[in-house]
Amino acid sequence: METVSEAPRPAGRTAIVVPGHGRRGRDGVYRISATCLGLVREAERIAELAPIEAVVFSGWSPVGGPTEAEQMRDAWQGPEVELVVEPTARVTAENAARTVPLLVARGIERAIVVCAPLHRYRTRFFFSRLYGAHGIETEVRVAQAAPSLRALLWEIGATSGLRRQLRAARAELQARRQ
Repeated sequence: METVSEAPRPAGRTAIVVPGHGRRGRDGVYRISATCLGLVREAERIAELAPIEAVVFSGWSPVGGPTEAEQMRDAWQGPEVELVVEPTARVTAENAARTVPLLVARGIERAIVVCAPLHRYRTRFFFSRLYGAHGIETEVRVAQAAPSLRALLWEIGATSGLRRQLRAARAELQARRQ
């Protein structure tokens, strides 16, 4: 497991944040991916080793039915902590922006964001900027997962919208303050 930390400082109230990932099966049902389930398992390991206030799962469902966030919560087998569901985020920038108010409301000072290896760069890009602006220290933990060609191509394609999505996420957070 690789750890990428942003602005290390003494730990305060800590939460784990897990952005979702899923896909529609041949039966038309939207399910979290095996990689996403691996993120939940990594979050469980982290929660066993450190005092955690909450685990926040973030992700939607494009076809109705249980969202990525709900499916991750239902898959949780870790210690008893507050499990929080954010069921509307469709992209990484929204995962970050829409979990900020949930963390702030709980007095969270430090967030450990669990992601897949190829997703670490976008995760760090969005979460460190959006969380940092709200005084939340961000640490990105990369779970073990076999990178696929499909995931690599997705990440390459997603880089074209980074700045636009960051602006939209900042605007969303600003609108919530008003």
